[in-house]
Amino acid sequence: MKERAYAKINLCLDVIRRREDGYHDLKMIMVPVDFYDLLEIEPAAETTLKLNRSYLPVNEKNTVIKAIQVLRERYGFREEFACTLAKHIPTQAGLAGGSADAAAAIRILNRMLKLDMTAEEMTEIGRQVGSDVPFCILNKPALVEGTGEVITPFACQADFHILLVKPRHGVSTKTAFEHLDIANAEHPDCEQMRTALISGDYHGMINALGNTLEEISLKLVPEIREIKEDLTAMGFDGVLMSGSGSTVFAITRNEKLIERARNIMRNKRYFVRATRILTQ
Repeated sequence: MKERAYAKINLCLDVIRRREDGYHDLKMIMVPVDFYDLLEIEPAAETTLKLNRSYLPVNEKNTVIKAIQVLRERYGFREEFACTLAKHIPTQAGLAGGSADAAAAIRILNRMLKLDMTAEEMTEIGRQVGSDVPFCILNKPALVEGTGEVITPFACQADFHILLVKPRHGVSTKTAFEHLDIANAEHPDCEQMRTALISGDYHGMINALGNTLEEISLKLVPEIREIKEDLTAMGFDGVLMSGSGSTVFAITRNEKLIERARNIMRNKRYFVRATRILTQ
């Protein structure tokens, strides 16, 4: 069985507070985009994982294998699997690539083994793998709160194009949070973003873009700032870093601008991908 593992971007990300357990309470507007890894899982004599990226782990450190282990502990099945992952989403990019892969594995095994899990049960499994996995299982625009476990999907209108640009260096989420000064950071209004997306208010959506983690990641990877400045100068209406970075996304209704910017940024040796939000 094959499954697409869709990336996400954060149109709005507010870090509200640091919890006593060391994690952070967040409020985010997350949307899936039409850019994905492709996971295939078939029955086999032993569980293996083949990848098209030699630098990624193929053991329990990989989210696909971890998801299988969590499911096995819950349901006690003995089946083994041959997993093949065509990886396209870059790592340390703020695009939830690893989480998307785990979510795809959970959806596949739910069908393959006839586990009959509800969406809520799949997201519960996902939480044990990673904080973004529950969102990636649902794959719908949503208000996401807590540490990622409280998800409120909503229907949205998104009549615009997106360009993803990632510099050579990534950002460790752990490092970004360790350096974050919450009291002095930006705290965008995610409710304003949700309202704008639901009503199709393009300019309201642009005005509501914001990311508490962006400023610290700009210091960790200065190329992020350079990319933002370049894309803004080209004429994009909104430019923001996704998640903890290092991917920057730029928003426009001008398809010709997407093509021109894509060529320019590729010539600078950045990872570049044109995409759109998945609204269904």
